Amino acid sequence: MASATQVELKIQRFDPERDSEPHWQTLTVPVEPMDRVLDLLTRAKELFDGSITFRRSCAHGVCGSDALLINGRNRLACKLRVEALGRTITVAPLPGLPIVKDLVVDMEEFFDKFRSVQPYLVAAPVEGDGERIQSEEQRDRYDDTTKCILCAACTTSCPSFWAQPEYVGPAAIVNAHRFIFDSRDENADTRLDILSDENGVWRCRTTFNCVEACPRGINITKAILEVSSAISARR
Repeated sequence: MASATQVELKIQRFDPERDSEPHWQTLTVPVEPMDRVLDLLTRAKELFDGSITFRRSCAHGVCGSDALLINGRNRLACKLRVEALGRTITVAPLPGLPIVKDLVVDMEEFFDKFRSVQPYLVAAPVEGDGERIQSEEQRDRYDDTTKCILCAACTTSCPSFWAQPEYVGPAAIVNAHRFIFDSRDENADTRLDILSDENGVWRCRTTFNCVEACPRGINITKAILEVSSAISARR
């Protein structure tokens, strides 16, 4: 690694078997051109401390498993270039979710909220070998919200979620939107009922943190407003 420079990597650590609260570990880590933060974490684990714990899978911005709080902003570690962050990089787990160990958070409550909005197609069976045909315009109506990878970066960047953890959150609303506006689906009213309660869309304060955090560029605030407008239109 003769061409490598170095950065100061500060990692929030927490081992529930040993620690009463999180603390910071600082390491000086060599970095290569084109490195992402995930490369830096992997190198720190390999060279200095094998107990550093974090999630990763595809490393190509598709699975969403390595969403972290990097230099104070929710990002995917596999997409964020080290050279864009300066010589000191801080990495912490996503805020607002229980820490399992180090950079790993418990995602079960997040996925419970996702499942609560019935994020799947509900439609009567098609007779024979028929298909459910859509026009390009009908497909485009919900195209943006099909891009969600359930990384939780949006929900855990949301002040409404921090203030009220019962809030269903942006990610769940995005995935409800995907089916509410799908011309083939027959369950939109049920989802709108679910999202019309006190912990649904009305908790959104349009601060746009979710849009800024989304690694897929989804216009989340627009989707939330479209769902709230659909609820209001039924009254």
